[in-house]
Amino acid sequence: MSNADELRRRFLESGSDDDLPIADPHQHFFDIERNYYPWLADEPVQNFRYGNYDAIRRSFLPGDYFRAAGHHKIVKTVLIEGEWNPADPLGELRWVESLQREHGFPHAMSAQAWLDREDVDTVLDAYGRHPLVRGIRHKPTAVARADHADDFVAPGSMRDRTWRDGYAKLRDHRLLFELQVFWWHFNEAAELARDFPETQIVINHTGLPADRSDEGLKGWRNALDVVAREPNVHLKISGICIPGQRWNIEANGRIVRTAIDVFGAQRCSFASNYPVDGVVDRMTDIFDGFKAIAAPYSIADRLALFHDNAVRIYAM
Repeated sequence: MSNADELRRRFLESGSDDDLPIADPHQHFFDIERNYYPWLADEPVQNFRYGNYDAIRRSFLPGDYFRAAGHHKIVKTVLIEGEWNPADPLGELRWVESLQREHGFPHAMSAQAWLDREDVDTVLDAYGRHPLVRGIRHKPTAVARADHADDFVAPGSMRDRTWRDGYAKLRDHRLLFELQVFWWHFNEAAELARDFPETQIVINHTGLPADRSDEGLKGWRNALDVVAREPNVHLKISGICIPGQRWNIEANGRIVRTAIDVFGAQRCSFASNYPVDGVVDRMTDIFDGFKAIAAPYSIADRLALFHDNAVRIYAM
């Protein structure tokens, strides 16, 4: 019996967080000395949604990840592409493959691809044949909420014909799609899910509910309601840090509970988004927060949210 199986058995008996296995479905590794990540390496630094990110402009490798995880029992992880040099998307796969051979992590990967580029067939073919790759991420073109309209379409967006032609190829390669886009684009996401029902969509970072005003959260909740109607959409609860604040249950509990209320515990997964969320807080505190918010849920639901759903979605 593997360590994950043993922890799972113990947790089902005890319900104790001390026994809870975690499959982290959204984490990153970086080696900035060996590899080129434009957003981490280029100057001048552009502020990111959490503000200044100088603190994470450094290498972050498996040893760093497990030190950050502390007392939490991480048994499997999914590495999400780290905005590696876009001129060489397959280079990141080769590097991650070497990490996996040496450390046993990650257990799966969602790799970089550009669905509207001429190399899409070559790149997706390589990913589809590789045992580590489960999906791809290509952030579609998006706009600020004030600039968005119901009929929005732009090059590289989810309604762009060339982009959609690339997206259609994911089915034949049995690759899922990591969707990272603002929640006001979720009508477009729902259309995408309906038009390509055989392709699994995994929404990144809870739909980016950065506006915590009542009006902002109402819009976010309504957008979740729309996209959750599509059965081939799964939600990762992560990336909900607030700039300038430590991760805290009071601020994030409403976000987590709403997400689970809309999607259900069988269609959500908790994720660290580490080291990126390290701009704001420690990984131990983030997972402690998730565990505290999830405490009222059943043992089966907690196991699904922290482990089983990610293992199923990413075939780990």
